Amino acid sequence: MNIVQTIIIAIVEGITEYLPISSTGHMIITEKLLGIESSDFVKTYTVAIQLGAILSVVVLYWKRFLDFSRWRFYLKLIIAVIPALVLGFLFSKKIDALLESPLTVAITMLAGGIILLFIDSLFKNPQIHKEEEITNGKAFVIGIWQCLAMIPGVSRSAASIIGGMQQKLTRSLAAEFSFFLAVPTMIAATGYKLLKEYKNIHTEEIKLLAIGNIVAFVVAILAIRFFIGFLQKHGFKWFGIYRVLAGTILLILILTGFIK
Repeated sequence: MNIVQTIIIAIVEGITEYLPISSTGHMIITEKLLGIESSDFVKTYTVAIQLGAILSVVVLYWKRFLDFSRWRFYLKLIIAVIPALVLGFLFSKKIDALLESPLTVAITMLAGGIILLFIDSLFKNPQIHKEEEITNGKAFVIGIWQCLAMIPGVSRSAASIIGGMQQKLTRSLAAEFSFFLAVPTMIAATGYKLLKEYKNIHTEEIKLLAIGNIVAFVVAILAIRFFIGFLQKHGFKWFGIYRVLAGTILLILILTGFIK
């Protein structure tokens, strides 16, 4: 990977991390289109680059996220992240293998898009409007939903938001809780990945990781502001349409041999 490719992928990550369209799926396809060959560092970069985007949540919501008097809020995040920590540890090799599969991304993009087309009509009567009303049990169930995103193309944001709505959260509250849950989830995923691979990462690659995370951080701040406003006005329908179109186009590119 060169610096231009690094920045392009970071921009893609920053835009897509909080939208329900799968940041990992988009990065995998971007890498294929840029002609980047799969390697241990590329796999590490695909995971680690998400940390920069995730930290944008801490900056945008710092008054709420860094209010240490709200210990119950942190407890809910800890409970919600447990399923991802356990399954991520148990199936890390299989997850790495899926990161090389554009076909998996195409199928999950298409299937996820169809679900998003109908998701607003499925959960019409939310009952939970404030974070304080989310119980530990509901947080854990949302965490289980989030685990679906270990399959590239599913979207961590979409899975956890849908999980929140299934647990009777409003759309905006489900989105915010998804943002907060992303912080411990991606810190753990990035830390685990870097711990496994740090001996194999060279000085130049460290620079690429640093640049990528900074770019993803800045772009993600803009994406979050856009997403919350758009979601409140329009719901998930347009994201569903995008996913169906993107998944269909990707399948065509794979079947015609343009993407292998």
